Formats: sequence, structure tokens, C-alpha cells
Amino acid sequence: MFGFVALLGGLAYWWGEASGNGSNAIMIIGFVAVYALFQYFVASSLAIAMSGAVPIEKSDNPRLWRIVENLSITEGMPMPKVYVIPDEAPNAFATGRDPKHAVVAATTGLLAIMDDKELEGVMAHELGHVKNYDIRVSTIVFGLVSAVGVLADFAIRMAFFSNHGGGRRDSNDNGLGVALILIGVVASIIAWLIGPIVSAAVSRQREYLADATGAHTTRYPEGLASALEKLGKYGRPMRRASSSMAHMYINDPVKPGLTERLFSTHPPIPERIARLRAIGSKF
Repeated sequence: MFGFVALLGGLAYWWGEASGNGSNAIMIIGFVAVYALFQYFVASSLAIAMSGAVPIEKSDNPRLWRIVENLSITEGMPMPKVYVIPDEAPNAFATGRDPKHAVVAATTGLLAIMDDKELEGVMAHELGHVKNYDIRVSTIVFGLVSAVGVLADFAIRMAFFSNHGGGRRDSNDNGLGVALILIGVVASIIAWLIGPIVSAAVSRQREYLADATGAHTTRYPEGLASALEKLGKYGRPMRRASSSMAHMYINDPVKPGLTERLFSTHPPIPERIARLRAIGSKF
């Protein structure tokens, strides 16, 4: 992420030197920062609406509520809002910019196949995302990738108008057009190839961290390891899955079987299980 920030700053500086007006790059980055901030505050509402999750109280599902409540007490966190997603595909997600605004949700399919220890492991993993401020991290990554994408589009459009604006143009104008095209091409490659790879890599590392946090909370890594085995066996796409929020789920809700690909937001399940059992041997 630090390298990505440095790269974005370099592109903005290059833009200013080539165009003679660096304020345009600053405006673009500022716009994307505001947009990312908006996403940061509305991410929970968007995730709930897109998943079709339904809020519950303790009387609606005492088992799920009790597990989440006990984990919250263990971690010293406020009780999050609890939701159930009417979907037979086993999965769960957490969102919330901080522990005071946390949301956890589980599908009906997950509740059906998990025993209490496994469900506890899954919910501890989800609360781990909240405790580790993963929504904040993913929002920063989203903002960086978006900024490069907007910068690329703007540079290519400026180059087009520079070359097709009519009238006489000197060598400086031609040089500006070439420079803008170069900026646009480089930024496009970063935005549409390197950006998603960086974003997916960060997401995979946060999944490992949430697994470890959940294992530390329950002191029983085998519960989550066993749950992941079931997710690997019974996992299937969700009805209302969205690739834009795939990183929020414990298992890829779009293509749960393709965990080895470069752009995957989740590490391979066998590797996650192996790490958890290695942690378990140290308790």
C-alpha cells in the first residue's frame, strides 16, 4: 500500500510536469478521496442492501445471537447488529467502520450446516475483521485504485483534445500530447491490472489475520478450521452475490471454488486450515 501511494504521487507529479498544471491531478485525487470517504461511511448499508440481509433480535435466533454476544463480551467489544441472509449458500460477512458501528451476518445455509463450535469460529473470524479495522483498510485500497483509474481516463481525454483541438500546434503541444498519452497508458495498466492484484493481495492477508484473530478469541482454532472444511465442501455461489463486496465474506460468494487465481480476494481454504492447525498446536 505504501508503494502504491508513492506510485500515485509519482504519477501526479509527472502529470504536473507534463501538463504544466499539477492542480488538475490534485483535484482528481481529492475527488476520489472524498468519494472513498463516502464509501467508507455507507459501506455497511450498501452491503446489507445488496445481500438482502434481515435484522434479527435474540428471540429470532437465540443460538446465533448468544454466540455473537459471548464473543463480543470476550473481546470487550460493543454488541454488533446481527443479520441473517436468506440464502442456502453457506457464508457470512462483517462490516462496519469501527466496533461501535459493526454488523455481522450469516446465511441460513451456514446456520444449517455448522455446529456450535464451528459457528463460533466463523463469527469470531467476522468480529476479527471489525476488530482489525479491515473496512478502513479496504476503503484506502479502493480509493488508491480508483484515483489511478480516474487519473488515467482524464489524461487520455486531455491527450485526445490536445491532438484534435484544431488550429496550429507547436512541438510543445505535440510533446504534451505524447506525455499525457504515456501517463494515461501507464496509469491504465496500474489501475486495471496492478491495482486489482494489490487489492486482492491485501484482502487475502486480512483474511489470514482475521483467521488468527478468531482463533485467539475462541482459543479453539479447530472450530474455524472445521468450518472452513465444510465451506470448501459445500460452498456455492450466493443468489445475490456481488464481486464488489466479495472481500467482506468468509468465503468467496461469487466463485467459491476458484481460490487459487491471482485476483482472488480469499486465500486457498487448505492453506487457511493448515495455518489454523499450526496455531492450534501452540496453545
